[in-house]
Amino acid sequence: MSPSDREIGRFLTVADAAELLAVDVATVDELIRSGELPAIRVGTSGPWRVERTQLEVWIEEQYEQTRRHALWNQGEFANITELSGVRPGRLRPVD
Repeated sequence: MSPSDREIGRFLTVADAAELLAVDVATVDELIRSGELPAIRVGTSGPWRVERTQLEVWIEEQYEQTRRHALWNQGEFANITELSGVRPGRLRPVD
């Protein structure tokens, strides 16, 4: 365990997680409430805590999602409009 790991500790407050992600507290709170970012509550109505390792896993998942999105956009079949027979500016009738 590195010195910085010991300083942060195992569990982060919502504010700590927000600071590490360079976003506001409301963003992290929404990620937690939506279930996207795993977190626990201390007590029945206590403060949320994000386990540092879970935050790191979530970050890695975001990198992977971005990588896949970029690969899809670079792929041969990325332009769905062309595959569907729709020409730019024209709608295709629904059968």
